[in-house]
Amino acid sequence: MHHQIIVELKIKTMDELQIIQNLIYEVRGVKVMLDKDLAELYHVTTGNLNKAVKRNIRRFPSDFMFQLTKEEWDSLRFQIGILEVGRGKYTKFLPHAFTEQGLAMNWFYSTKG
Repeated sequence: MHHQIIVELKIKTMDELQIIQNLIYEVRGVKVMLDKDLAELYHVTTGNLNKAVKRNIRRFPSDFMFQLTKEEWDSLRFQIGILEVGRGKYTKFLPHAFTEQGLAMNWFYSTKG
C-alpha cells in the first residue's frame, strides 16, 4: 500500500513518505486513509473530495471505501489523540476510510478534469 501511495502522490522526500505513513490507520483489519487526510494531500476540502466520490459512488464499493461507525471513529480518535469534543471542533459527519483500491480510484478521478 505504501508503494502505491508513493507513486500516486509523487512523494519526493523521505519526510513526505513519513507523513503519508503516519496518515495510514488500520480499521476493520484493513489499512486505510481517512477522507480528511486524503483531501489535505490533494489540496481540496473534505467536502469536495466526498462530493466527487458521491458523483462516482458506483466506482467505490465497500472494499474501496466505507464510512466509519461512531464506535470506530471514537476508537480511532482515541488512538490518534483527537480527544476533544464540542461544537465546531471536528467534523459533524463520520469520516470515510479509503482502502488502497479506493486511494487509487480517488487519485484517478482527481487527475481528470
